[in-house]
Amino acid sequence: MSKQDYLEQGNPAFSAQMLTFKNAIPAYANILGLTSDQLAAQAADANYYANVLAIESVFYRAERQWSAWKKLLRSGGATADTGMPEAPVIPPAVPPVPPGVEGRFRALVQLVKASPAYNAPMGQALGTEGSEKTGPDLNTITPVITAILTGGHIHIDWGWQSHGSVLSMIEIQVNHGNGYVLLTYDTTPGYTDTTPLPATPTKWTYKAIYRVGDHQVGHWSQEVEINVGG
Repeated sequence: MSKQDYLEQGNPAFSAQMLTFKNAIPAYANILGLTSDQLAAQAADANYYANVLAIESVFYRAERQWSAWKKLLRSGGATADTGMPEAPVIPPAVPPVPPGVEGRFRALVQLVKASPAYNAPMGQALGTEGSEKTGPDLNTITPVITAILTGGHIHIDWGWQSHGSVLSMIEIQVNHGNGYVLLTYDTTPGYTDTTPLPATPTKWTYKAIYRVGDHQVGHWSQEVEINVGG
């Protein structure tokens, strides 16, 4: 039976995979013929990518907190016991690396897997063995979506959940305040709603469902709400 691509698709999962590889690879470096420079370069990639995700998470939470405080400050209402949000605490800096982390990781894993010393148990320890392919239950498959305000627009993050080979697209609908309407049929994970933001505060809601050909399959995702305008 064939295997799925070993590379994790979600950003947090991919970061965890690189860190797993970083921590496990020194034990196999000699028999695989890897140099200390190769190990150091991969470790730098793993550390910096994890650092970028951590900083992104801090600013994402801070943006939501300060946006809520801004609206409360303007319009009034009950104030939380903690009062106004505190300034975000940024994780300690990590030496940066050039763009292309995924490509470099794939190249190194390809080199590792080409070694005569490589085997499946080693790959399990390194996190480089894909799981056996099994077809999804199209009656129950459900997308997972998130929404974030960035650059003056709402970005909808979604993925194939490792089932892109059997799915055609995702259908995303939006409720801008007058009921759900079709936003897009998307075939590439990640979509930006370019609808201009309203001048007054309101709430937009998104939901999505996978499609195979002309038909919806599985269940609608959970609805995702986001405050906009103001």
